[in-house]
Amino acid sequence: MTLSIQSLATIAIELQSGLTQGDRFQRLINSLRRLLRCDASALLRFEGQQFRPLAIDGLAQDVLGRRFALDAHPRLEAIARAGDVVRFPADSDLPDPYDGLIPGYDQLKVHACIGLPLFAEQDLIGALTFDSLDPLQFDRFSDEELRLISALAAGALTTALLVEALEGQALSPLVSPGGSSPRENDEIIGLSPVMQQLKQEISIVAGSELNVLITGDTGVGKELVVRAIHQGSARAANPLVYLNCAALPESVAESELFGHVKGAFTGAIQHRAGKFEMADNGTLFLDEIGELSLSLQAKLLRVIQYGDLQRVGDDRVKRVNVRILAATNRNLKQAAIDGVFRLDLYHRLSVFPLFVPPLSERVSDIALLAGYFCERCRIKLGLMQLMLSAEALFVLEHYPWPGNIRELEHAIYRAAILARAEQNSSELQLLPAHFSIKSGSLPIGSSDEALPETAIEADLATMTQHFQRSVIQKTLAQCEMNWAATARKLNLDSGNLHRLAKRLNIK
Repeated sequence: MTLSIQSLATIAIELQSGLTQGDRFQRLINSLRRLLRCDASALLRFEGQQFRPLAIDGLAQDVLGRRFALDAHPRLEAIARAGDVVRFPADSDLPDPYDGLIPGYDQLKVHACIGLPLFAEQDLIGALTFDSLDPLQFDRFSDEELRLISALAAGALTTALLVEALEGQALSPLVSPGGSSPRENDEIIGLSPVMQQLKQEISIVAGSELNVLITGDTGVGKELVVRAIHQGSARAANPLVYLNCAALPESVAESELFGHVKGAFTGAIQHRAGKFEMADNGTLFLDEIGELSLSLQAKLLRVIQYGDLQRVGDDRVKRVNVRILAATNRNLKQAAIDGVFRLDLYHRLSVFPLFVPPLSERVSDIALLAGYFCERCRIKLGLMQLMLSAEALFVLEHYPWPGNIRELEHAIYRAAILARAEQNSSELQLLPAHFSIKSGSLPIGSSDEALPETAIEADLATMTQHFQRSVIQKTLAQCEMNWAATARKLNLDSGNLHRLAKRLNIK
């Protein structure tokens, strides 16, 4: 027996030490890598037909953010379908998901790989993977020894999942077991302290019936927080209805919220339910809530307070049971003090306020998010591998990201397209040159350009369009790409601004 009883006992003792689950998993992976003398090891959790890394050793940090779907990774699919140890030959035709993701060996293929599926009774809950650049590295270990390792890891993971389930029941006792499963790409990525705190707060409030006000800069992922709250609530099996308040023209806003009856106004050719009725017994997500007019705020307040509404043009009162989740990038408390937002509505909405931190306050999550977007981009572009160089990651971690996660996602996709055109390969590496970002800059063209001399000879309409385009772009940059804030600053209706931007080819 190559593995000593003492080494296995040491691992078992470490798994029972008084550490957090994450620390236990990391210690397990570190110990197993040393024990098997391999180049990389990973503990993966299986959920939703994909593997999610829980702990890694010897792999690039962005691997923790990647999600390995079975249909996109045949080697992991083989591990998932196996009921025992899986050994892949050095010349296997199945691509290794970690090729190019071992630091210092970006251009080398993994030569030896073994996978250990982890089961709780008959259910697949995870997997252990070990990779080596030496094709003979794992020949010295018998299947029986590897099964012992698998049993230890499966026991630790099973315990962690049971603890997680019990904590979830304690925090969210009203969650319906028949609730719908989360949509693809709804996961909140992040292991930084501020994100751990946010996830904890989401778990606490999700099972309640409290209204929640979610604040944060543009692009931080407020909608993901909304979906997480809805999925963790007793209303998960019922609709989650979305309404962008910033895109509501004043003339139709009331109808969108409360509905209308036939003949209520010109164009009302049939009865129509509003968002509140659509969300009955479910959740209504009011995005950019700060953009509603004061008159609509008063009507909204009554529905929230008493649960009754009237369609436009109808005298009958309808009762609804709706939970309100509102989001904004504005300081509503200050807006209430300034008189542009109702203070009583603010208090009704902010029963349990949540703040989503900007990316600049969670720099340690950038590698995870970059890995997550790299994997999604790899699948979308049909690539064998999409890697992020250490130099590129350094650039990403030292950029302020005024557009937050949305800007990071777009930067990754743009870089991948540039790399594909430049490298002409199915295995791409993203380099700093592929990211056109500089510290303190925004990814838009300069809006401070002077009117070109050639424009003086043009007609007045052309010069006017140029001036409008320049002013809108400059204001948009100052407002950190927030169209609603830009409309306020320019004293324009939000809908009119969007239409003007399209006409000027800004959007």
